[in-house]
Amino acid sequence: MTETKSPSSPQLITLGCRLNTYESEVMRGHATDAGLNDAVIINTCAVTSEAVRSARQTIRRAAKDNPDAPILVTGCAAQIDPDMFAKMPEVTRVIGNHEKMQAETWRPAELLGGHEKVRVNDIMSVRETAAHLIDGMEGRARAYVQVQNGCDHRCTFCIIPFARGRNRSILPQAIADQVRTLAEAGYKEVVLTGVDICSYGADLPGSPGLAVMIGQVLARVPELKRLRLSTLDPAAIGDDLLNLFAEDQRLMPHLHLSLQAMDDMVLKRMKRRHLSADAFDVVCRARKARPDAVFGADLIAGFPTETEAMFENTLAAVADLGLAHLHVFPYSPRPGTPAAEMPQVAAPVRKNRARRLRLAGDAGL
Repeated sequence: MTETKSPSSPQLITLGCRLNTYESEVMRGHATDAGLNDAVIINTCAVTSEAVRSARQTIRRAAKDNPDAPILVTGCAAQIDPDMFAKMPEVTRVIGNHEKMQAETWRPAELLGGHEKVRVNDIMSVRETAAHLIDGMEGRARAYVQVQNGCDHRCTFCIIPFARGRNRSILPQAIADQVRTLAEAGYKEVVLTGVDICSYGADLPGSPGLAVMIGQVLARVPELKRLRLSTLDPAAIGDDLLNLFAEDQRLMPHLHLSLQAMDDMVLKRMKRRHLSADAFDVVCRARKARPDAVFGADLIAGFPTETEAMFENTLAAVADLGLAHLHVFPYSPRPGTPAAEMPQVAAPVRKNRARRLRLAGDAGL
């Protein structure tokens, strides 16, 4: 959780991912321009059931600490279940993921007037993601830049596509302009982020692709010192992207992979697009392109039907791949996803497996 407040801006409480962090800065600008300096804006996460529970706790705590402030709730959890948040007496307004990025949403007369408590549209109807220009990120030494939003895949455990909508990319020129603005403001490192950045450009004319966009950013912003990528899908990492790591040392050699598991049966039941051999191939090719490459991964412990032997395959891969930076999640059933209907692994087993994965990751540091 990140909580930021300056004397001339609203209080922003950001839960979840880097994309949320970037979007909070955009919202801060809109709300500040609208004069909502006394508001508390809570940007929620929905990746797990625990994240939703944490969002509700955060709302209650914020209302207790700021009894006279309007409490404005947005983000993925609010998009998926707006009525649940609207029923909380602490909440003034619930704002959708698309609406939160629009300046007009934050006009006090529209936002705080009337009796409409929920302002959330059908996110699947959104076809474009507008570029937003920010000149910094309060309290952070590195800056995040959104390159796309949404996801067209349907992993059986994941609710996020229903919170973010379809894959929508920002034009390369607009991304380069944002990176240049941040570099000129003194940021030495920029992180490109999104929901599924490996799908970047599939919706744009000519389908430029992630590697093409990154190459253009590096060429157009020579003053940028370091460029880093957020989580990458191993099924979509081509040689064109790996060649960029070899060609430009400003591209940081840290690849964080969305592995989720390293047992092929589990991966198939997750409806992932890669198998374990594909992950080993990506790591091998990346190390060949950039010998100083380091690797992290997202891993889910205790996915439905995962046996001890299946789990051991994932555990062994942590050392075999040389993974040093792990984001480990005990599997959390999300209503509305296929995995929630599968035979579940007992919660204590999930937690124990998550602990063992974290220990394995710590051993690789």
